[in-house]
Amino acid sequence: MTREERPVKRITHWIDGAETAAARPERRGEVFDPATGAVSGHVDLAAAADVDAAVAAAKAAFPAWRDASLVRRAQVLFRFRELMYARRGELAALISAEHGKVHSDALGEVARGLEVVEFACGIPHLLKGGFSENVSTSVDSFSLRQPLGVVAGVTPFNFPAMVPMWMFPVAIACGNTFVLKPSERDPSASMLMAALWKEAGLPDGVFNVVHGDKAAVDRLLEHPDVRAVSFVGSTPIARYVYETGTRHGKRVQALGGAKNHMLVLPDADLDLVADAAVNAGFGSAGERCMAISVVLAVDPVGDELVGKIVERVGRLTVGPGDDPASDMGPLVTGPHRDKVASYLDTAVAEGAKIVVDGRETPVKGGTTAAGTPGFWLGPTVVDQVAPGSAVHRDEIFGPVLSIVRISSYEEGMKIINDVEYGNGTAIFTNDGGAARRFQNEVEVGMVGINVPIPVPMAFYSFGGWKASLFGDTHVHGTEGVHFYTRGKVVTSRWLDPSHGGVNLGFPTNG
Repeated sequence: MTREERPVKRITHWIDGAETAAARPERRGEVFDPATGAVSGHVDLAAAADVDAAVAAAKAAFPAWRDASLVRRAQVLFRFRELMYARRGELAALISAEHGKVHSDALGEVARGLEVVEFACGIPHLLKGGFSENVSTSVDSFSLRQPLGVVAGVTPFNFPAMVPMWMFPVAIACGNTFVLKPSERDPSASMLMAALWKEAGLPDGVFNVVHGDKAAVDRLLEHPDVRAVSFVGSTPIARYVYETGTRHGKRVQALGGAKNHMLVLPDADLDLVADAAVNAGFGSAGERCMAISVVLAVDPVGDELVGKIVERVGRLTVGPGDDPASDMGPLVTGPHRDKVASYLDTAVAEGAKIVVDGRETPVKGGTTAAGTPGFWLGPTVVDQVAPGSAVHRDEIFGPVLSIVRISSYEEGMKIINDVEYGNGTAIFTNDGGAARRFQNEVEVGMVGINVPIPVPMAFYSFGGWKASLFGDTHVHGTEGVHFYTRGKVVTSRWLDPSHGGVNLGFPTNG
């Protein structure tokens, strides 16, 4: 079946263990095939009643799931992990069809999300508390971490599987129940994950999905039974989510935008740098918050480095995400493509030089990016970008790599630290002293040394500084466990010993 022959599908909510039609079926959004621009689906957009139904299901499921043993929770998580791994190809295909990223990139997204599931499988160890015997005469003290209740996640279009998996495996492992509001642009991945949770044995109501727009988000932020909200998206909306959620008494972690820089010192291996810049700048069509969007080239490496980057970009194949020959796919929607492309005219107006124009990139199965149906913009390289210009300053969120020529390490450090964002950054050098100085001085939450995209492994936590994070805790890792639990300290005295009787059976857990 060709993509033109595929039927237009309807995507509904997942509430209390089953697909559930919207309370107001006339509220629907369109889902597109980014490679053609055609409508591939209609997604129900939640009204307040739909959100209320999901929260009510989660609230009803919470007491039993909270009281489920750690062994039981871990067993469900292990089963979910196995099902996700077995169906990873199907999940990646859904991501490619609705987001546009190439299949290999989508598989990588699923793999990184599964790392968090695997981390959460260790919940019996992660929730171990402390114990102090005889703090006073016949008095013991010990600490507990207990779940919050109903928690929610609001996630972006660029990673429809991985970013939700930053949140819900840890939240559910800790004993909470979860309501996910994924992006309405690519909603199908969340529905497959919901079905796999059910198959894994997760009780109905523990994991719910409501699709929607601002109305759904606002209801989650205001709902009195939602205890905490996790968010990933742009900085203006992250600030809004944080301020609105905390005003309604909720715990909030809101991850915002980014403008990630790569500082290249003159002693760096420029072939390694060029490979890294192309991989980090144009993977997932630049639609990721950890993309390298600015290369700070310290004199005299600029000309040689730009030449190597341009040569590598020329070898990339731009085409549909389901074509194995494609290195990079389209952008997610037409309006987003148009917004990204508008920065090329802005760059020229600001005095920069476009050395690779993505509007002219050949598209497999079409003509140029500008002349092919779908949401296309090829890899774009802009040289001689001025620090502080719009192209340098704004989060473009597309396949646009800016080259800023600088004279020294100190100039590069000042440029990075003056940017409002502080998500990720990288330095490329063979000088260990310079690298150590960089990791100490840079005001950014995640740092790579000869690593262009320093996304931490799941047992560390992900998050930035400055306008890239609102709240006190990062996602997954130990900080994720702490976000989804609250501490309790118990002090006890037992004046008489108890005796449980004789039982010669083999002790079991569960």
